[in-house]
Amino acid sequence: MANVIKLRKGLDINLTGRAQEQMLSVKSSKEYALVPDDFIGLTPKVVVREGEHVRAGDSLFVDKGCPDVGFASPVSGIVSAIERGARRKVLRVKIEADNQQEFTDFGVKQVDNLSAEEVKSSLLKAGLFGYINQLPYAVSTRPDTEPKAIFVSALRDKPLQGDFEFELKGQEKDFQTGLTALSKIATVYLGIGAKQSANALVNAKDVNVNVFDGPCPAGNVGVQVNNISPVNKGEIVWTVDPTAVIFFGRLFNTGKVSLMRRVAIAGSKVKQTGYVDALVGTPLKDILADNIADDCHVRVLNGNPLTGVVASEEAVLGAHTSEVTLIPEGDDVHEIFGWMLPRFKDFSTSRSYFTWLQGKKTYDLDARIKGGERHMIMSGEYDKVLPMDIYGEYLVKSIISGNIDRQEELGIYEVSPEDFALAEFVDSSKLPLQKIVREGLDILRKENA
Repeated sequence: MANVIKLRKGLDINLTGRAQEQMLSVKSSKEYALVPDDFIGLTPKVVVREGEHVRAGDSLFVDKGCPDVGFASPVSGIVSAIERGARRKVLRVKIEADNQQEFTDFGVKQVDNLSAEEVKSSLLKAGLFGYINQLPYAVSTRPDTEPKAIFVSALRDKPLQGDFEFELKGQEKDFQTGLTALSKIATVYLGIGAKQSANALVNAKDVNVNVFDGPCPAGNVGVQVNNISPVNKGEIVWTVDPTAVIFFGRLFNTGKVSLMRRVAIAGSKVKQTGYVDALVGTPLKDILADNIADDCHVRVLNGNPLTGVVASEEAVLGAHTSEVTLIPEGDDVHEIFGWMLPRFKDFSTSRSYFTWLQGKKTYDLDARIKGGERHMIMSGEYDKVLPMDIYGEYLVKSIISGNIDRQEELGIYEVSPEDFALAEFVDSSKLPLQKIVREGLDILRKENA
């Protein structure tokens, strides 16, 4: 029987434009790209040249610090460009896709008969191992790490996130194969929501199923780690996105790398919400096509409104992106007296507006911060939305001040930037908390290297 964990802290933000459970068509793409920045914590080294032909599954770049970890091309074709930025940083590797796709054959494998080393070896050869992250530091892990456990969260509860149960339909076999493969390495904890009922989740084999009953961010893998097996100094846990588990299962079941994922198209600025099947690296302009509302004041996000990245015109579908979101930019709004006016449509966690009297409703929020950055206010705001056994405000203060010893005492090894996304949303000081936590983790990683 699954273990049920009830969480009371958190906040559900109901935004207009949740993806309907319907499939949308996608414009075919001629060019794809893989972006090294999607994999936090690595220094990429390109192993292909412009004009070279690659097959789907061939490595485009590797981790310079661990060359065994490669990153597979989503398609077969000609390497059309290797884009670099300042100090020759690799920004993306572009591939002009073949009309007829070719795949590198890694061989079908029976995961029940594989050892932990054989599972690792298969993922490394296929360029998929880099899709595994770790705590501490919230970075892509390396094969020489020894995890005490592996966590997979199938609960997506951030505003406008896609429903993984809908994404899972038709891919249950690959998902189970991926879970079984990971269980050869360490104990796997699968986190699901109280309202999720898919048999592939509730009755998943070779894993410990834990039901999380509570508001967002119950679906954050960091929250689940904190409530099941907290990370102490010197310990490591692996975290895997549920879609990456499907990637792993496809590899073992077919012998080929397929980076096709089901992505939610959501937001109030989308003409028709729904889901699309698209490869990692597909240009967002092809995914969205003519589905953007006729309005120039639109923010396109590679991800959800809390943790997504603002997409440029050349943006492609991220390696860990489960939704593409379109919300109002808000730069065309001009309000007299700002927040002081009584309102009946705006959302407020402090009941500053009368909307709290109207019960549960959806809100069409824009991207404005509605205030300027100021000194940190110790008001307990973070603790109300952070269901972890840490003092969020004191941890952030220790990161800002650079007190590493204090950070360790306050549990920095257990957190990732996304755990502070809701705290950033409710923060009256308007501090970029996710950026602060990311910088703190990077500094601590260098200090402990």
